[in-house]
Amino acid sequence: MRVGVPREIKTHEYRVGLTPSSVKEYVVAGHSVLVETGAGGGIGADDAEYVAAGAKIAPNAAEVFAASDMIVKVKEPQPDEWRRLRRDQLLFTYLHLASDPAQTQGLIESGCTAIAYETVTDAHGGLPLLVPMSEVAGRLSIEAAAFALRRHAGGRGLLLGGVPGVPAAKVAVIGGGVVGANAARMAVGLGAEVTILDRSLPRLRELDLLFAGRVRTRYSTGDAVAQEIAGADVVIGAVLVPGALAPKLVRRAQLSTMKKGAVIVDVAIDQGGCFETSKPTTHADPTYVVDGVIHYCVANMPGAVPLTSSHALNNATLPFGLMLAARGLPAIVENPHLRAGLNVHRGRITHPGVATSLGLPLVEAVAALAA
Repeated sequence: MRVGVPREIKTHEYRVGLTPSSVKEYVVAGHSVLVETGAGGGIGADDAEYVAAGAKIAPNAAEVFAASDMIVKVKEPQPDEWRRLRRDQLLFTYLHLASDPAQTQGLIESGCTAIAYETVTDAHGGLPLLVPMSEVAGRLSIEAAAFALRRHAGGRGLLLGGVPGVPAAKVAVIGGGVVGANAARMAVGLGAEVTILDRSLPRLRELDLLFAGRVRTRYSTGDAVAQEIAGADVVIGAVLVPGALAPKLVRRAQLSTMKKGAVIVDVAIDQGGCFETSKPTTHADPTYVVDGVIHYCVANMPGAVPLTSSHALNNATLPFGLMLAARGLPAIVENPHLRAGLNVHRGRITHPGVATSLGLPLVEAVAALAA
């Protein structure tokens, strides 16, 4: 198969769909790889490294899209990219369609087959291609919050871990999954006082054992969330409904109960965000203030650490990408985990979370692939 790797063009996105090491794996497996010039610049990989790995270099994105059977990216295609996609072409990347009707329509009109990293599953019911970036985003969320708490950044002027004789910051983490656990790990490591809220008692028990009493766990109800955000200096939104919009767990009226200069970090912003006042921001302008509360809602947080993120992501995506390259559409038919990743196929929405969130007709993946 002819595999294409365009340079990422989303604002301040420095990751790359395939590292040179991954390119070598595709080439060894008998595939050809076409990489846009400069695509690996954000991770310090120049064109010569890609050539040494067996890739060919294209002068621009248009040539990559035109010459490839499968496009491997990191972030969702931007308008110029989705217009280059075509029928029978595979797209393998993060999509987050539930909060992006324009992109969804663009993919529908392209006729391409779009497999979303964030909905590919594994044998344990997990989301293996989402996990590595959730780990990165969870850890970065605390770094972002610590900076935003500083007075010159508009925050309360509070050191996250405090010092002897001065209380540490209070951090409320809404959601105890991969993002939440990694955020808590970083916050606890810095000495903050951490509470994790989740609606799964088994998960709360796991977290209690994992942190050995160093965090408070609390069953997540509306009242519990309201109480915790009122006392928090930092609130991390770490809620996920696979493929669908994140639920709005904090309403604007509740911001008035929070401390002035407190910080909200909405890691769920790719799926619409879990705070009513959330809107996507960029690394160039990451924060804004609503009712005295600082909001950090960068939609591609792991893009800030592209070297770590690209390698972590490639470690997870490579086996699935090689399956797609080897078998094409039959790989999706035969593999239930890739099939769970199928979001759009030849103009049809095939993921229930996307269809429900956007109010569009759903065609079951098997039926769509058989048509």
